[in-house]
Amino acid sequence: MQIATPPDREAPAEHPIEANFRRRWSPRSFAATPVTGAALASLLEAARWSASCFNAQPWHFVVLRKQEDAAGFDKLFGCLSANNQAWAGNAPVLMLAVARTTFAADGSPNRYCWYDTGAAVANMAAQAGPLGLQVHSMAGFDAAKARDAFAIPAGFDPVCALAIGHPGPAEALPEALKLRETGPRVRRKQEEFVFFGGWQG
Repeated sequence: MQIATPPDREAPAEHPIEANFRRRWSPRSFAATPVTGAALASLLEAARWSASCFNAQPWHFVVLRKQEDAAGFDKLFGCLSANNQAWAGNAPVLMLAVARTTFAADGSPNRYCWYDTGAAVANMAAQAGPLGLQVHSMAGFDAAKARDAFAIPAGFDPVCALAIGHPGPAEALPEALKLRETGPRVRRKQEEFVFFGGWQG
């Protein structure tokens, strides 16, 4: 079952942008509907074709599907902050995004690895909407605990955790989170961060 982005969650864009960008948002309520293998592969394919410095493709994803791997899902869930644990356990998929911090070709540091991994996640998020899915990125997780839980070696950094699934009803959330789920979507105006001709901050 695919649940469309509610009209009040669509970005009130001031300039034309494609529908999948308007409809991308970060829900906290997720339906129990599983994410199919085909849909998951589509998200990961979008990440695969993201741009990266020297085409190094530093992103890696640990994927935990609740129904297929409850133990692994619980391990990543246990790495989340208390705030994120209040809602993320209902998502059918949790992921851990991990960046390789060196270039495979020569072992030199890749200072763009986190940027490129974030771009791959953004690609996934843009791909999710047309599939009736959403991706919620989480900074609130214990990176050291995740490294230990999934035996992530040196030279690879856990970047963020992700909750993925079909959006659920806001009414399923505790009251405080329900208010955040249904509050206005706001962004800074372009003139606050776009400087033509030189820095104007």
